[in-house]
Amino acid sequence: MPKYLLHANYVGDGIKGLLKEGGTSRKAAAEQAIKSLGGKVEAFYYAFGDTDVYVIAELPDNASMAATALRVSASGLVTVRTTVLMTPEEIDQAAKKTPAYRAPGE
Repeated sequence: MPKYLLHANYVGDGIKGLLKEGGTSRKAAAEQAIKSLGGKVEAFYYAFGDTDVYVIAELPDNASMAATALRVSASGLVTVRTTVLMTPEEIDQAAKKTPAYRAPGE
């Protein structure tokens, strides 16, 4: 199953909700949302800095990940940025492919 790294930030009333419900409650909500689409949360961490929460999740496909990100972002209380994660074996496969490409100016 594809893996994704979600970078989430609480916005406005989302911060108030986090303070009211606590971190473990929000982790449980994320796990339930991802599980409802056939996925699972591998890791969930709060952090200092530009990102409030990092989540590594497995979902069946890109459409399921997009649905999750859209639903979370539509709340207006959390923003989500998604990074697709690839295995070393997938990079090996990519390295064996030779696309027809011409660099600028060549």
